[in-house]
Amino acid sequence: MKIALLEDDMEQARQVLRFLEEEGHEVDHFVSGQSCAFAVTHESYELLILDWQVPDFSGIEVIKTVRKQVNWPIPVLFLTQRDSESDIITALNAGADDYLVKPPRLGELKARIQALARRANPPEDALNESLNFGPFVIDVHARTITKGSEIIPITEKDFELALFMFQNIGRLLSRDFLLERVWGVSSDLNTRTVDTHVSRLRRRLGIKPENGFRIKTIYQHGYRLETIN
Repeated sequence: MKIALLEDDMEQARQVLRFLEEEGHEVDHFVSGQSCAFAVTHESYELLILDWQVPDFSGIEVIKTVRKQVNWPIPVLFLTQRDSESDIITALNAGADDYLVKPPRLGELKARIQALARRANPPEDALNESLNFGPFVIDVHARTITKGSEIIPITEKDFELALFMFQNIGRLLSRDFLLERVWGVSSDLNTRTVDTHVSRLRRRLGIKPENGFRIKTIYQHGYRLETIN
């Protein structure tokens, strides 16, 4: 998973960073709330781990900003020294999904992260056979996309890209993130590959406002599939 970690205690941050990276996660570490909030609203993350009391912008303010600006329910885990019932309620009401008190027991931290990941990204075999998005029907097992009564001829990779984008409607997907999640390759490869496939997907599927969707290009970042009311 790609994780944003907000923690200004460097000793605590090193411990959590080391643990997360040993578990195979990619982690960006932030020491200020504003820098974390900016990154999360301009990049693709699959989980946020937030401290509460950090310089310039509290963890609560970060989560409120993210929930307001990011049109995708990114999982948020609070990791903080504040442990009163009222603090926990405040964090959950602000939009947190889970709450751990520092210092965390690493086994429990791992289990909480895995639970949040399962909720946010159900395995493909747990999906319904057919997923309906307006005029589009995606058959996960047959690997086909139908619009109306017509099966749209697309490549296997374009199918995977379409499925991933429809599963993440409203979420900013950076080119690097799409390369990693759809192509399974390092983000240092040419991101023009993504642009070519997205352009073809727009054309082949007819993703345009009259069909209820649009793929918005986010300058210097990536793409977001949006619904049009």
